[in-house]
Amino acid sequence: MDVSINLWVATILGLSALIAVDFFIGRKPHDVSFKEAGIWTVVWIVLAALFGLGLLVAGESQASGEFFAGFITEKSLSVDNLFVFVLIMAKFSVPSHLQQRVLLIGVLIALVLRAIFIAAGAAIISNFAWVFYIFGAFLIYTAWKLIQEARADEEDEEFEENRLLKSIENRFGVADRYHGTKLFIRENGKRVLTPLMVVMLAIGTTDVLFALDSIPAIFGLTQDPYIVFTANAFALMGLRQLYFLIGGLLKKLVHLSYGLSVILGFIGVKLVLHALHESGVHVPEISIPFSLSFICGVLVITTITSLMASKKKERLEAEKAAGGDASKDSIEA
Repeated sequence: MDVSINLWVATILGLSALIAVDFFIGRKPHDVSFKEAGIWTVVWIVLAALFGLGLLVAGESQASGEFFAGFITEKSLSVDNLFVFVLIMAKFSVPSHLQQRVLLIGVLIALVLRAIFIAAGAAIISNFAWVFYIFGAFLIYTAWKLIQEARADEEDEEFEENRLLKSIENRFGVADRYHGTKLFIRENGKRVLTPLMVVMLAIGTTDVLFALDSIPAIFGLTQDPYIVFTANAFALMGLRQLYFLIGGLLKKLVHLSYGLSVILGFIGVKLVLHALHESGVHVPEISIPFSLSFICGVLVITTITSLMASKKKERLEAEKAAGGDASKDSIEA
């Protein structure tokens, strides 16, 4: 897709305006209701759909298909990020009315860092076609690793601060409590960070780790930097509302990691085939329509099996609890 400088500028300005509106509406700290989260989740998805349809109407059918495939992939991978966000919120005991502000700024930091990653990835791909082999192998390895982690017991998992975050805390110091929406305060004449600032940095910098698999994944679907950037932007900007909407359902998506591993493995194979094709080897290439159908199919199946497994587990636990109560009653009798 041939993208002019004017279109890049207009897109960035348009996304910035949407972010400003989102910030203005949620500028006052408050507990986000299920209804509010649901409405805004639908709004962001509709905006993404309109953008993709706009590409189609403009005659860019391939770009439209690549955008939808990339958006759905990034959105599904971002749901996995929410598990870590929950751990971060618990680690720092973030008050419920401040969580929406934390996520908004944290996601903005993540978006800027991802833009840098995308620019670097596009430059590397344009000059070194063999990098597709590395991306493909890395995604296949990540898929295998996800399966291994899904099989492990992670109920006691806790968030651990990365080195960058620890160095920032040591350099500036951190206040012992939250001070509303303030990011910095003065203690004993010294300017220190508030816990709110630390949590925002934790959300933003932790997302960089997720970008290590999500960016190669979307480059496996399209090599157009414009599509890669817009798909990431729309997927990330609705992440805050999605956190509040499905926060209670995250524990029920027990098969999500398996589904994501299948998607990453599929895209990894697609990248390797593309690299072989670019090297002159006659191998079949996977089309975007098939990729889009495969990704959607895996997500639907994963969601259904997850909810079925969770429902079965809840029923067994209820029966076990009922049996325990009956035994207790008989002993007392």
